[in-house]
Amino acid sequence: MAERRVGTVSRGIRCPIIRQGDDLSKIVTDSVIEAAEAEGFSLRDRDVIAMTESIVARSQGNYCTVQDIADDVKAKLGGETVGVIFPILSRNRFAICLRGIAKGCRKIVLMLSYPSDEVGNCLVSLDKIDEAGVNPYSDVLTLEKYRELFGENKHEFTGVDYVAYYGDLIREAGCEVEIIFANQAKAILDYTKNIINCDIHTRARTKRILLAAGAERVFGLDEIMNAPVNGSGCNERYGLLGSNKATEDQVKLFPRECKDLVLKVQQNILERTGKHVEVMVYGDGAFKDPQGKIWELADPVVSPAFTDGLIGTPNELKLKYLADNEFAGLSGEELKKAISDSIKAKDANLVGKMASEGTTPRQLTDLIGSLCDLTSGSGDKGTPVVLVQGYFDNYTN
Repeated sequence: MAERRVGTVSRGIRCPIIRQGDDLSKIVTDSVIEAAEAEGFSLRDRDVIAMTESIVARSQGNYCTVQDIADDVKAKLGGETVGVIFPILSRNRFAICLRGIAKGCRKIVLMLSYPSDEVGNCLVSLDKIDEAGVNPYSDVLTLEKYRELFGENKHEFTGVDYVAYYGDLIREAGCEVEIIFANQAKAILDYTKNIINCDIHTRARTKRILLAAGAERVFGLDEIMNAPVNGSGCNERYGLLGSNKATEDQVKLFPRECKDLVLKVQQNILERTGKHVEVMVYGDGAFKDPQGKIWELADPVVSPAFTDGLIGTPNELKLKYLADNEFAGLSGEELKKAISDSIKAKDANLVGKMASEGTTPRQLTDLIGSLCDLTSGSGDKGTPVVLVQGYFDNYTN
């Protein structure tokens, strides 16, 4: 048999536009098999089929309105003065949620983290912070102080001054607003004891700190819209986290429980091709942009559902370490054989072994989800399904 000359391949798969109620497992299966036939490749065991969270949520009809959010916030926090702390700066991700929150309150004290939000959107540069002699870890700034020290700061990519934008948006919803800047969660307690903490990956710690310091009612964004309101969609596990703007008045929520969907696609492919593939749903990848310093992961997780073959982390040897150290005196076929033999004999667990150093032990779903997010893009490629082949191959396959 001829030697394989290609390792991992990632392919965007074109699909029809998905609507509420569509049989997504059938559409995804058909699309992958039709793409294989049209492009002349074949499916193999351990290929990965990945679907964007947006088509899953859309097929589930998992939406809510600004009014639904307002009603939920009012019921849970009482409708008076509410602290809204540590939100990310995003028109798509948070602005529409903020409109709903504002409609459910009389006054909002908006507390923004600085110099940037949790995922790296910058409010003010670190250089300006240094220049002003401000300690962001301890100093609480009023809006007036922030403007006096730093003036207007427009987002590098969107051109939006989020401080002004969020303030205007709250007022337009008929709610009073006061804006402060702080990085210690407890700072909000000087203004109100009722709080929505909007941070994503640090939410459990923030909530623990607030409750220990005497807050009365604390809800994370994961606890707003975590059950249907007025017959809406919801997300029992993540609430508003992972949501996106759908229309001016409607939010598409993160997909609800979808393990059954990935298992169904896996079963469909097995029945139709005889191949055992792995299947996952993915949202944001987990990587950071070096130019804008923005960390991509605004979703609560990269993958809300995946088949069991995707549990765990890679177990890989660093080829360049072997080539430069243990086999430094070998070359050509001799080197190839020595490295191949090492891979075949590698331990099931390489933790702490020098030969695996630098192979960053990240979850398989975070790695593959990041690859898929970059492959599908977030614009007009029209490939909300990605087929990854050869991911579990190594040098010996």
